[in-house]
Amino acid sequence: MEQIVAGYMADGVGRLVPVASIKEVDLVRNGLVIELMKRADTISQLLVEFKKNVMEDIQAFVELSAEKYGANLGGKVGNVTLTSYDGKFKLVRSMDDFLRFDERLQAAKALIDDCLRRWSEDSGSEIRTLINDAFQVDKAGRINTKRILSLRRIDIKDETWKQAMQAISDSIQVESSKAYVRFYRRDAKGDYQQLNLNIAA
Repeated sequence: MEQIVAGYMADGVGRLVPVASIKEVDLVRNGLVIELMKRADTISQLLVEFKKNVMEDIQAFVELSAEKYGANLGGKVGNVTLTSYDGKFKLVRSMDDFLRFDERLQAAKALIDDCLRRWSEDSGSEIRTLINDAFQVDKAGRINTKRILSLRRIDIKDETWKQAMQAISDSIQVESSKAYVRFYRRDAKGDYQQLNLNIAA
């Protein structure tokens, strides 16, 4: 643990500066930031514990309901919506999958390139741009999953194109899943408004 000599404070690059030579506004700002950070840390830990307990309680209820009542509470596996009896409150647990593509995506790109070569230069320029955009990587070298998957919605009868779309489908791998829970309260108009709890993270 870093040791600070009495009467000194470390600056942004680790140099020890005498407290007496630091401006009062800098000292006040420092104290404010540290105090608010401590409070934020406390709230963050409370939210982490709250989310853990909420997830456990929801899962326990889902298992109880499935076992005892045979109720069907959700569509996609892991997704569930629970509503209070009077309908005033609702909570939604959702499971989001994070996808990646394996080496078969390169095969799909080769097949798509073959389609583009066979199609005339003049026709399909919009599709060419869409495809090139889809396979662009971001600054971290990652491909945009949504753009790649959007190619499958383009209705093209070409057999090579269909093979490419199948290769994209086959290349999809679930890298990880993350659970989210959101809370809603019904307003005077009957619409559900989400509680401003950022516990998704």
